[in-house]
Amino acid sequence: MNILVTGAAGFIGSHVCEALLPHHHVIGVDSFIGPTPKRWKEKTIDTLNKHDRFTWIEGDLLSLPLVDIIKQVDVVYHLAGMPGVRTSWGTAFHLYTTNNIVATQRLLEACKQHRPTQFIYTSTSSVYGEKDGRIAEHMTPTPLSPYGITKLAGEHLCRVYHSEFDVPTTILRYFTVYGPRQRPDMAFHRFIRHMLFDEPITIFGDGTQTRDFTYISDCVNGTLAVLGNEKAIGETFNIGGKERASLNDVIAMLEEMIGKRANKRYMNKAIGEPKHTWADISKAERLLSYNPTTPLQEGLRHEVQYIRSLYGRS
Repeated sequence: MNILVTGAAGFIGSHVCEALLPHHHVIGVDSFIGPTPKRWKEKTIDTLNKHDRFTWIEGDLLSLPLVDIIKQVDVVYHLAGMPGVRTSWGTAFHLYTTNNIVATQRLLEACKQHRPTQFIYTSTSSVYGEKDGRIAEHMTPTPLSPYGITKLAGEHLCRVYHSEFDVPTTILRYFTVYGPRQRPDMAFHRFIRHMLFDEPITIFGDGTQTRDFTYISDCVNGTLAVLGNEKAIGETFNIGGKERASLNDVIAMLEEMIGKRANKRYMNKAIGEPKHTWADISKAERLLSYNPTTPLQEGLRHEVQYIRSLYGRS
């Protein structure tokens, strides 16, 4: 099977490629946008390029000949996009509209002409906004940030191309994914890096905010569970973990693992971010046999090891 993965050099996209390659031919596309240094992404692509089933295309979904690319594939995993809640305000908003909305529409338009058997769009828990208790897929999305709004717009595009043109779309909403290759702007990466270099940790808010943390291998397993699953067509799924924790709890775990006390600096709460997230994954469990298994402490150890290696702090 030929599978297109957009955002192939990114955190989640590169892991998805690795998981697909033993059994499928993967065409990876990326334009190296976002906060992760290009040299890191290039190193990731160099590793993927060692596999004879991997074909690399460096380019922008806004200008690539997508119809020609879609002709060659059976399935599309659309992970490319402009990430980040805090940076989506102000003058950078055009980067979010073009890379999260316009690029998605171009890709769906190409799929309208040459329909793949599946089009999987990766969205985010940021579309939900602030909710009480477990968050289920049927709840009305009320995003709190421009980033969340653009990802929700991509979801709506998937739904209308499914209903009007039979593009076989599936939407996956990720909840705070972490692990090796996590972006440097994300909380765990920042916390670990600053602790290793004895630098202050900036915490937005009082640190009691909780997240439903999802380890990368569990996220990938949920993502691949959609492949070839006809029950997933036209559906939306939460891909979350089974272990919630506050940021203060996470920092305490990292202090024990790294053997240092964190120099914590609390700042004003960041706008656009909910106080709590908690995924109801019962639908994914039922229809995808999704079963996240990695405990938070184990996943954190893997990320600490990776970041030690990345910055030469072994």
